[in-house]
Parts: sequence; C-alpha cells; structure tokens
Amino acid sequence: MVEVFKTTVSDAYYAKLLLRRIHSRFPQYKANFDLTDCDRILRVQSGVLVDVAEVLSIVRGYGYSADVLPDSFEVRVI
Repeated sequence: MVEVFKTTVSDAYYAKLLLRRIHSRFPQYKANFDLTDCDRILRVQSGVLVDVAEVLSIVRGYGYSADVLPDSFEVRVI
C-alpha cells in the first residue's frame, strides 16, 4: 500500500523530524518527503494498510497541515 499526502512541510529539519517520528511509530513503513514538489509530498509505503489517521495526527501534531491525495489516473476509451 502507498499513501501520498499533500503537506505544508517546507523545512528539511522538520521533514526529517517527522520521518523519524513516523518510523518510530511504524517501523514497517517506508516514508519520504519531496519538498521540491509544489504539494510538498509525503509518501508512505507499507506491506499493510497505512494508518492514515495516525500519520495525519503526527504531521498535524507538529503544526503542519496534511491531506491525502486521491489516486488519479486517466482512462481513455478507444
């Protein structure tokens, strides 16, 4: 499972802090930030369902906002 979050995290220090907190709470998750993306993406990957509520709680607990980005893909009918 992969969940992608749009965040307001812009500082690399806090991104690392949040990643340590997420990995501490969920050692099985692989998480990373892309602060160069306009949505300041947080990607969380796991072999099981990602606890979206807890990830959001962790990010928001540090004063940042975060929202799940919906899966989007284009289907073309030929």
